[in-house]
Amino acid sequence: MANDLPIAAVVRIAKNNGAERVGSDAAQAIADAAQEYIAELTREASKYAKHAGRKTIKKEDVDLAVNELNL
Repeated sequence: MANDLPIAAVVRIAKNNGAERVGSDAAQAIADAAQEYIAELTREASKYAKHAGRKTIKKEDVDLAVNELNL
């Protein structure tokens, strides 16, 4: 899967959360996992928006999706 997340941002987030250093392969693995998380969350939130008769995903849809997916 092509990754749209900037690796520098992934490394910055990792460092802000306790990592002293992040290898490039680890940064790529984190970015891949984060992208899959975002994709799954978006798919689930989209279902809630469609159920409500909307095309636009709202925060409430995301909140419901997070709860549904236990993420």
